[in-house]
Amino acid sequence: MMTENLTKETFLEKVFNFEENKEWKFEGKKPALIDFYADWCGPCKMLAPVLEQLSNEYEGKIDIYKIDTEAEQELSAAFGIRSIPSMLFCPADGEPQMANGALPKADLERVIAEVLKVTK
Repeated sequence: MMTENLTKETFLEKVFNFEENKEWKFEGKKPALIDFYADWCGPCKMLAPVLEQLSNEYEGKIDIYKIDTEAEQELSAAFGIRSIPSMLFCPADGEPQMANGALPKADLERVIAEVLKVTK
């Protein structure tokens, strides 16, 4: 299972349709981790293989998406992304939470457990 790149169109379908809903309403079937990144960003490049590992380890339990902030500026603006990498953790129920910076794998696993309520 690989991480999946989202465009605005697929984001509206799979995560949150902010054009129709003012209040957060998660559209996904499984909790999701969304990585806002750019190709030129060093820490983003370091984070990418970690996200691929997590994608395999949590296969079938969470979805891991990536959003290219250069290509999808409207999505970045919608979430007030000012620094990258930024990760949006979307539980199946409840409010999403944002984390900034290239977190170590252990920290990501802790946030997945605490925010997404998912364990391996």
